[in-house]
Amino acid sequence: MPPRLKPLHRAICVNGEPLAELRRKVISFGGLMRLTALMTLRYVLFAALITLCGPVLAQSSETDGVASVLFRSGWQTTSGTQMTALDLQLQPGWKTYWRAPGDAGMPPQFDWTASENLQSVRLHWPTPAVFDLNGLRSIGYHDALILPMELTAVDPSLPIQVRLSVQMGVCKDICMPATIRVTGEVSGAGAGDLQITGALAARPMTPGEAGVAAAHCSAAPIKDGLQVTARLDMPRFAGGDEAVVFETNDRTVWVSEAAAERVGGALIAVSDMVGPTGAPFALERQGVTVTVIAQGRSVEIKGCPAP
Repeated sequence: MPPRLKPLHRAICVNGEPLAELRRKVISFGGLMRLTALMTLRYVLFAALITLCGPVLAQSSETDGVASVLFRSGWQTTSGTQMTALDLQLQPGWKTYWRAPGDAGMPPQFDWTASENLQSVRLHWPTPAVFDLNGLRSIGYHDALILPMELTAVDPSLPIQVRLSVQMGVCKDICMPATIRVTGEVSGAGAGDLQITGALAARPMTPGEAGVAAAHCSAAPIKDGLQVTARLDMPRFAGGDEAVVFETNDRTVWVSEAAAERVGGALIAVSDMVGPTGAPFALERQGVTVTVIAQGRSVEIKGCPAP
């Protein structure tokens, strides 16, 4: 079954209008619409964004599942960028999703367009957890997410004015999309932050750190796309099951949950990829990222050349 929306309560606005007022105008809420073209279980609201009522704040304790949202201004790196973080604290038992959340999850969307003096952003995702429920797999974070965000200024002599809007899913027994908004100013040397440092330490390992000797991908056409098989010559770096996630730099390509198994010293993973045309397509191998997750540890492999 797809994620369900919890009935909206008085702390939620839709497009800035209190729900109590909307209830008099809307007889029924269309809910979630299936993206059938991509054959995925990801769902969207019909025309509305769920946001907090009242002024835009960096804290959102009234939203179901969210205890607080803070912007950590962090420090200036040796390269001149600014290391900051989104600090999302959830209510006990709630979770949110990783950048590739699985068919049962909702991918977060980041909108930086209202920010000033901001040239680029690099997100440093900590290792996520894998959740299996009713035969569906999702990938994300339970109870909290501190997401380091490395900012590059257009003019390093001026402050960066951060105005960030994040559309994300938060789930417990049910799931609901929410829009989180944070603001902040970044300038100068700043100061060390143990929360950011800890999140950076939880990053995926590099192939060298994980002992990956080789990584290759073969691609075979299927009726509506490609079946991609990755062979990763690597030791087990953690106990338990190893979940493998394929990503491409083309977000219009739907990627199935990968089936993975050990064959000798290699980890073999297979995933189907369906493009927007529903036909076989040319795979940009340098744009493929393969992530292996096991027991709170992960390794991220960028690029997957042919054997």
